[in-house]
Amino acid sequence: MSGQWVVASGNAGKIAELAALLAGLDIEPVSQAEFDVGDADETGIAFVDNALIKARHAANATGLPAIADDSGLAVDYLAGAPGIFSARYAGTHGDDAANNAKLLSELDGVDREARGASFHCCLVALRSPADPAPIIAHGIWRGEILTAPHGAHGFGYDPLFWVVRENATAAEMTASRKNMISHRGLAMARLLDELRARG
Repeated sequence: MSGQWVVASGNAGKIAELAALLAGLDIEPVSQAEFDVGDADETGIAFVDNALIKARHAANATGLPAIADDSGLAVDYLAGAPGIFSARYAGTHGDDAANNAKLLSELDGVDREARGASFHCCLVALRSPADPAPIIAHGIWRGEILTAPHGAHGFGYDPLFWVVRENATAAEMTASRKNMISHRGLAMARLLDELRARG
């Protein structure tokens, strides 16, 4: 597998991260924005559904192989919420402060023992829009939700996500450490292994 692959994202940071990780495979990731491809309608009910929808949308629009991800936070006490709605939990897409405030409100008064949570990342790679055997890699990162934010790094729910084994929130870790142990890092490692295996 080599050449250009379209990434179902307009996030420059994500594209750069993928380029570094995929360098050894001779794959050049290119943002769908460079092809004037808009966002897909995320109508799935699970992370894998939306990742597949986004990858197929990008592959259909460009004729290139595609990579997409869908990720979010699932809180045990909230029966998996915010889940696929993580980025727009409070109503506005990408409003981290509002999303964190809503999560804290939903968990107000809940004991620490019941505040377990998981970050999920589902990555999908398609060789073509009709690929019958997409590569699917799922990474899960366990932690718990604090009662107040700590740390200035990362984004999203990172300041509230406490990782016991690291004795830190995701927002208190260096980027390199977080990428090594996070849901996204685990999913990417599995995706790369499968890409190499399939040649």
